[in-house]
Amino acid sequence: MVTLKDVADRAGVSVSTVSLVINGREAGRVKPAVGRRVRQAAEELGYAPNLQARSLRTRQTNTIGLISDMVASTPFAGRMLAGAQDAARQAGYLLLLIDTGGHAEMEQSAVQTLAQRNVDALIYASMYHREIELPEIPQGLPLVVLDGRPTGEPPLVDWVVPDERGGARAAVEFLIRAGHTRIGFCTVEEDVPAARERLAAYRETLQEHGLAYDPALVSRGATGDAHSGLRTARELLDRDDRPTALFCYNDRVAMGAYRAARHLGLSVPDDVSLVGFDDQEHVADALEPGLTTVALPHYDMGAWAVRRTLTRIGTEEAAGKHLHMPCRLVTRDSVTVPRRAA
Repeated sequence: MVTLKDVADRAGVSVSTVSLVINGREAGRVKPAVGRRVRQAAEELGYAPNLQARSLRTRQTNTIGLISDMVASTPFAGRMLAGAQDAARQAGYLLLLIDTGGHAEMEQSAVQTLAQRNVDALIYASMYHREIELPEIPQGLPLVVLDGRPTGEPPLVDWVVPDERGGARAAVEFLIRAGHTRIGFCTVEEDVPAARERLAAYRETLQEHGLAYDPALVSRGATGDAHSGLRTARELLDRDDRPTALFCYNDRVAMGAYRAARHLGLSVPDDVSLVGFDDQEHVADALEPGLTTVALPHYDMGAWAVRRTLTRIGTEEAAGKHLHMPCRLVTRDSVTVPRRAA
């Protein structure tokens, strides 16, 4: 087993210097060049710190537990894990993940399993922005909810969600700036924060630009997939006074809207402009033409959740910080000036 002394000999420094660097306490004590030399030596020798011994000294295990519903098994949401893992690694922490596969009955068991391993904090991650009934969390264990909000009046916790309204506003304003005055919205029937807030922003943005909100231009599908998108978009496009543009609840709905346009002999974007939401990999960038869409900040939310837990661990700061993470518009080729306005 490689020891601190082995690393010190390789780097040409004292054991105490190696200890400072390995434990992240070198700031102001060890020159940056020496710190880099120590880390390089540790990597070359394959040094692994004794976490059990460290936890006995510091009462910390440098581990964060992450419970997800289906995030780990859903490519769409996997960027949250990437952001969380990168932020944890940069801080010298290990992320311990349990994915419940969407089975709520497994959540309490997952909490107990992670608590028994003395994790320093917990993150509860949801596959999509929704209201969450949290499992019972051990008192004093910092908790951050990722991509969700606790229901009712739970213990004070931190949470981060996308800025749904800001993203939807950017989408609708982009269509208005392109000259569209008759814009439809293909959304879902499910009563979740994302659907409510995107619809509210769609309505408010139209009205702020002097355009009437027409409920007949809002079509709701049972699910947020391409099949519902095909039906809801066709409902709006197969009419004499069809809209010149569609804002779609997500990129899979937009995929269905592409199909609806094709079935009706319409061209995207010449006959109908489309904007989605999510910037889902292998969907938005794979459609022809490429889909203009709003990117969900999954990676940034995952990184923020970890950094927030580290703040709670390191400073004992009170919980209750809530963040709406900005969503940026990604422009591709699915929007143009409407023909009748050209």
